[in-house]
Amino acid sequence: YYIADIPGLGWLAQFYVTHYIHYLAAILILALVAYLTIDYLILQRKHLRLTASGYVRGAILAGILVSGILLVIRNLAESRFGPQFIIFLDLAHLGLVMTFLMVTGYCLVKKKRWITQR
Repeated sequence: YYIADIPGLGWLAQFYVTHYIHYLAAILILALVAYLTIDYLILQRKHLRLTASGYVRGAILAGILVSGILLVIRNLAESRFGPQFIIFLDLAHLGLVMTFLMVTGYCLVKKKRWITQR
C-alpha cells in the first residue's frame, strides 16, 4: 500500500515491530474487556443495563476477540487449521474491526451509550 513511503511511517514496513505492537494492543484490549465485563457482572449489574447499541458493540467485540484468539492459536506449531479457514479468520477479523469502528463512530455521532441506568 506504500504507506511506509510516507515520511515518518517507515517503521510500518518492519514486520516484527508491527507484530509486537499488535500483540501488545491485543493484551491491553483483552485486559480492559475482562475488567469491564467482570465489573459489570459483579458490581454494576443491579444498577446499570446494557443498551441495544451496547449489545451490538459487545457482540462485534466478542467476534473480534474470538477471531483474534483463533489467529494466535493458528501461529502455534501444532495447529492444524486449513488454508480456507485461515483466510476466513483473517477476513472476519479485519471485517469485524472495520464494522466495530463504523458502528462506534455512528454511536459517537448519535450519542448512543453502552449502558444506562435501570
